[in-house]
Parts: sequence; structure tokens; C-alpha cells
Amino acid sequence: MKEQDKILDDKKYNKLIVALSIIIPVAVAALFGIKIDIELPVFLPPIYATINGITALVLILAVFQIKKGNRKFHERLMKFAIILSVLFLTMYILYHMTSNSTSYQGEYRSIYFFILLSHIILSVAVIPFVLITYVRAITNNFEKHKKIAKITFPLWLYVAVTGVVVYIMISPYYV
Repeated sequence: MKEQDKILDDKKYNKLIVALSIIIPVAVAALFGIKIDIELPVFLPPIYATINGITALVLILAVFQIKKGNRKFHERLMKFAIILSVLFLTMYILYHMTSNSTSYQGEYRSIYFFILLSHIILSVAVIPFVLITYVRAITNNFEKHKKIAKITFPLWLYVAVTGVVVYIMISPYYV
């Protein structure tokens, strides 16, 4: 594929990337204001924290696979990481729509809030990076894919790991 064709392929996804990068965080914020009076049959926070942990492991494994030259397995792992992230987000929203927020009461309050705030900010920021990285892969624009993946990977990994850390720190305070 010629470089010009790759650029055109990338550009046809740009509006979708921008739209999703705005719609997802706005929808999450809006849904936090909606409370549904039902009790879910399972306790979701440990489940979605586990999903975050698995996502982190999948991301690391995917990097190892691409470094070994195993592009197909890398691709499958990355698709799985995206599915896990969507599953996490769905459960996270469901939990917050059906439960009252839990507040941190521990002695490491400033550390907790730093991790939480950086996690929230970067979880929003990573959305377009993941989407752009994915589009560059599916359009076979691997040179640009590699460049942005070097930014996307540590951001996404940080979000996944800090999601687990936030859960571990706040879990004693769930009612």
C-alpha cells in the first residue's frame, strides 16, 4: 500500500476517533448522574478490578509477542485488551449507576487521590491513543502504528495498573 493510500485510510477514521473520544467520557460522566434502584446480583468492583489486572497482563504479553515477531498473536491479544476495556467500562458504569460512591478513609489519602486523579485523567486521554493505534494497525500503517504504540502502551498500562491499585486502596471501605 502506498503512503498516500495509508494516510487516506487513516483519515477516514478520524471523525469516528474524535467522536468516540468525546462521546465515551461524556456518556460516562452523564451516566454517573443516573441512579437505577436495583441491586445487582454480584459485587462488581473486585470483578472489574480483576479485568483491569488481566488487561495489564494482556498488554505486556502483547508487547512481548510483537517483539518476538508474532504479529497475529499480538493482534489477537490487542483485540482482547480492547474487549476487556469495554467490559470493564460497562461494569464500572453499571456499578456506579446502581450503587452509592465509596469514599477513601485511609491514612494515605493524598497518595490515593493522586493515583485516582491521574488514573481518571489518563483513562480519558488514552481513548484516542488506543483508537488511533488500532486504526493504524488495521490500515497496515505499521510505521505510524509503532510510533504511537510507544505512547499508547505505557498510558494504557498505567491506567490498567492504577485501576487495580485504586481498587485495592479503597476496597476496605466498601459497605
